[in-house]
Parts: sequence; C-alpha cells; structure tokens
Amino acid sequence: MYLGVDGGGTKTAFTLVSDTGAIAGHYVDSTCYHIDVGMNTARDIIHRGIAEVFNQASIDKSALTYAFFGLPAFGEDSSTIQALQALPLGALDAGQYSCDNDMVNGWAAGFGGKDGINIVAGTGSIAYGKRKTLSARSGGWGDLFGDEGSAYWIGRQGLQAFSKMSDHRQPKSRLYTLVKEFFSVEEDLEISGIVLNQWQGQRSKIAELSKVVHAAALQDDAIAKQILSDAGQELANIVAACCDRLAYSPAEKVSISYSGGVFRAENLVFNAFRKTLQELIPHHDICPPMYSPDVGAAIYASLLNGTEISEKSLINLRIPHTSQA
Repeated sequence: MYLGVDGGGTKTAFTLVSDTGAIAGHYVDSTCYHIDVGMNTARDIIHRGIAEVFNQASIDKSALTYAFFGLPAFGEDSSTIQALQALPLGALDAGQYSCDNDMVNGWAAGFGGKDGINIVAGTGSIAYGKRKTLSARSGGWGDLFGDEGSAYWIGRQGLQAFSKMSDHRQPKSRLYTLVKEFFSVEEDLEISGIVLNQWQGQRSKIAELSKVVHAAALQDDAIAKQILSDAGQELANIVAACCDRLAYSPAEKVSISYSGGVFRAENLVFNAFRKTLQELIPHHDICPPMYSPDVGAAIYASLLNGTEISEKSLINLRIPHTSQA
C-alpha cells in the first residue's frame, strides 16, 4: 500500500494505492497550506485524511508500505521545514513517509516517475523535472517575483491593460468593457479600491480575472489574445530554463507534460506555448500528465521505497484523456 498526498492552495487530496494499481482509499479535504491555515490546522487536515483513507481500506498504519506528502511551499523557508516534515507524525511513524514540495507530485504524475519536465500553470506557475541523477525547478517565485504565465499573471495583465485604456494610454477594447462589467462599477477607479482594499490583493481573486481576459480573447479582442499568447511564451521559457538546468544535450528528446487551469484556455495559451517550445527545445515530446497529482505522489512513494508499482498495474491508474499536441 502506497499513500500519495497532494497539498495545494485550495485542497488536499489523499489517495491510497495498492501494488496492483487499485485505489483502496481516496479523500479530499481543504488546503493544508500552512501559511494560510497555520501549522496546527495543517496537521489536523493531514491526520484526518490519513485516518479516512485507512478507514476506507480497513487497514491501520502497519499495513502501509510508504507515503509521500507533496506540500505547498515546502523547502521555500528553511525555518519551517522541520515543522512541515513532522506534520504526519503520530498518524504515521517517522520511517514510513517523506515530504517535499507539491511540484514533485506534478512531475511524478506527468510520466509515472520517469525522466522529464512538468509545468503547472494554475494560480501560480512552476516547472520541475528530473533527468538521471539531476533535479531542477524553475519559476514558482510567487506573484511579487514572477509567476509568469499563471492565472494570477494573466489577471494582473488584464488589470494593467484596463488601467491604460481608462487613462487613454491605449484604445478601449472589448476587454475594457468586460472588466468593468465583472466589477459592476460606475467609475473606473472604483476597481482599484475593490482589488486593493476589499480583496487585499488576494492572489486567488486576481487569478479569477484570467477568465475575463479569456472571454475577451474569445470575442476576438486583440489585446486579450496577446496577453494569453504572452502567457504561453512565458510558460515555455520556464520549461526551457528547467531543461537547461537538467543539462539535456541537443540530441536528447525531452519529455514535457503540462497541467493547471491556464492550459484549459482552449488553444489560446497552448498554441503559443507549443510554438515557443519548438523554438527553444526542438527535440521534445509533449502531452498532458498520465496521472493525477495525488496518484503521482503515491507512485513516487513506491519509487522512494524501492518497490516500484509494475507498469501493468500503473495502466489502471492513468487519466483518460487525449493530448492536445
């Protein structure tokens, strides 16, 4: 039995997988992001999820082979690493699990723990990959430093375009109208008050504005289309930087997977992403992830334990979808 836990900014998913590729337990709780909820609440969520999947499988911790916890912001502040590593203790013994950043789950989900690079573009953006003995990340610096190509970044670009249109620094387009309709305001400057005072600049709320940019682009708004195209290029640049850090040779084929809500913006982001990748990494294969992040975490748990789930069994766990590539 392998337990995979995918902690995110909005939810925490727990999946217990057997070595036959069967899901023995699955549970979803609220976010365990300690910066938002605190360490004590994060611990409660982790312990509750472990108990729930064990109960579904009718087992206790003695039947668990190994677990992997992909936790948001793990490793990004050395002062919290020890506390985060201790979150599962009590529900599990110290030798039964490992913790790392949730970006690892995305990579493991992309290729079942094989070499390659995964890029996640949701509220934020980050790429993580492994090649032989090397591992590397790129992006994931947060909204103040970057998060280029993310839903937050797209929403922020939309607000910047709106302010320029309002000031007559550039012509008003359909995007201007849709942003104003979204906020239901009479005066343009009221939007600044809402975003800065009422929302307190909350990332998730600003990320929601990416949907407004997308809607404008679907109505053939040139500025909105350019924002989404730029997002695709930025995401490709993040992947290319990760590829460079992994020291791929020009002759090697690079496996790339992608996930996150930004890539669901039809082909407006993906086409620019794929075109830029072709320029930066000509020799590559691209596809959506084979597995969900929580299943990816369970697969990684088996790899860490040195008792890999068989290829035949892994087929049962794959996500049914068709690649855009």
